[in-house]
Amino acid sequence: MSLHNIAEIAAIALFGVGLTLLMMSRNLVKKVIAFDMTDSAVFLFLAAKGYISGRRAPIIENGVQSMEAYINPIPAGLVLTGIVVSVACSAVMLSLCLRLYRRYHTLDLDEITALARKEED
Repeated sequence: MSLHNIAEIAAIALFGVGLTLLMMSRNLVKKVIAFDMTDSAVFLFLAAKGYISGRRAPIIENGVQSMEAYINPIPAGLVLTGIVVSVACSAVMLSLCLRLYRRYHTLDLDEITALARKEED
């Protein structure tokens, strides 16, 4: 058994766990954590696909300008940008969870929906 694709397998497993928790959990904070897990899985997958064994960072050294000597910097840039966006989305989601908790005194999505429907009537 080869462990050549262990990072990709771990990313797929992490994404599966995160997606399952996202769909099954009723607690909003758990949903935010599950969303972050799926984000991390995507970032891990991109980083794993962008890495090529035996190559170096794309900084020209000793006059070597061949593309075969360096890794592609685009996946790393996408991961860094995605992390920044993910942190911002998580902050917004957690602040909305806090507002919902202050209003309804629960983080259970079903209870919040029922209480919101009672307010409409």
